[in-house]
Amino acid sequence: MSTSNLEVESDPYEVAETIALIALAPRAKSRGELFAHLKKRGISDDVANAVLYRLQERGYVNDAEFARAWSESRQRAKRLSKRVIASELREKGVASEIIENTLAEINESDEFENALHFAERKLKASSRLEPEVIYRRVHSALARKGFSLDLISRVLRELEISPR
Repeated sequence: MSTSNLEVESDPYEVAETIALIALAPRAKSRGELFAHLKKRGISDDVANAVLYRLQERGYVNDAEFARAWSESRQRAKRLSKRVIASELREKGVASEIIENTLAEINESDEFENALHFAERKLKASSRLEPEVIYRRVHSALARKGFSLDLISRVLRELEISPR
């Protein structure tokens, strides 16, 4: 190995940037996720912050775009509520202000539609069961997705699901 290769490999900023870029390859990540990943790999706070700042400047890290894409994906694929999406974004280190702005884009009718589509799938899967069992399963499934009791009640009324 040449001397110049050793110098590049020992440059903590280059090492940190390489680690971050590799981590970004499978999917976009929040700044908080990348910071935690770099710390886990032994990168100092100063180096991690400098590298993440540089990646933000170059457009590789953008928490607002990440939060928006995460929210849309989780609504579409998992039919999750705003409350669960907010919790997931907090776990990923996204700032509260960005989370609030992202969730403000989800209106009540969108959330109702998500819950309704999810409940319809649950209803089809349990259509041969007793009404009490159907009610309990659909209600529980919606609650696990993080929907409010008010929204769950609206969906159950819409689908004419009752315990009897």
